[in-house]
Amino acid sequence: MDPEVSLLLQCPPGGLPEEQVRAELSPDHDRRPLPGGDEAIAAIWESRLQAQPWLFDAPKFRLHSVILAPADSQGPQLLLRLGLTSYRDFLGTNWASSAAWLRQQGATDWGDKQAYLADPLGVGATLTTADNFLVFLRRSRQVAEAPGLVDVPGGHPEPQVNVPLSTLSQPLLLGIACNETSAGRASAEFYVQCSLTSEQVRKYYMSGGAEAHESTGIIFVETQRVRRLQETEMWAELCPSAKGAVFLYNQVQGSPTVALGPPILAQLG
Repeated sequence: MDPEVSLLLQCPPGGLPEEQVRAELSPDHDRRPLPGGDEAIAAIWESRLQAQPWLFDAPKFRLHSVILAPADSQGPQLLLRLGLTSYRDFLGTNWASSAAWLRQQGATDWGDKQAYLADPLGVGATLTTADNFLVFLRRSRQVAEAPGLVDVPGGHPEPQVNVPLSTLSQPLLLGIACNETSAGRASAEFYVQCSLTSEQVRKYYMSGGAEAHESTGIIFVETQRVRRLQETEMWAELCPSAKGAVFLYNQVQGSPTVALGPPILAQLG
């Protein structure tokens, strides 16, 4: 594994379809108010807005915990326990300089090191093209988290790569990875097949869209070479959530290890 990422959940081989995953939304799963009050979150938000006025707050789902039940006639059943949070609270807790202390205090006060953290649940997809490439995006330097690094398509669930929904398979949940550079913030990683070739996906990406400012380039890596991605220079450019997505793809969905040369990359940016 990589010190920037840990795995909270690894699904059974092949991943879990939608019908085997359910969510429980409850205020009981919201974060706890900070010791001494939440004024520090507001102060951090105002400071970030002064430096990056294009940022905006938005509601997010907070991942409290997950329960994977034993397999039955319907297959494994996964329960996601969710609360509500916001992007502002994420920057004021997970990304705050006090994040490590908040985790320690959460463990002391509540027996849960994430109790005081916003922990918005991210999503990501290992998107496979018809000609067997995995799609990655170069994140813009304007985004607040992991600027300039390489990610898989996702977010909350943006940014998009503009491909029509009709060309995408139903997503399979591979597992949940935690970004240790943002105090253990979790991201659900999926596997999605696309009926378009990498060149067709590239053309859709180039057409732009509402979230076009969030990425600056698209990268394609041959699926058969993704198992050795950690051995390449590209690995250092991946953001933690993308590293988690690759780990889960290789463990849950990837093909058996074979002897291959260095990954062949095709990049636009």
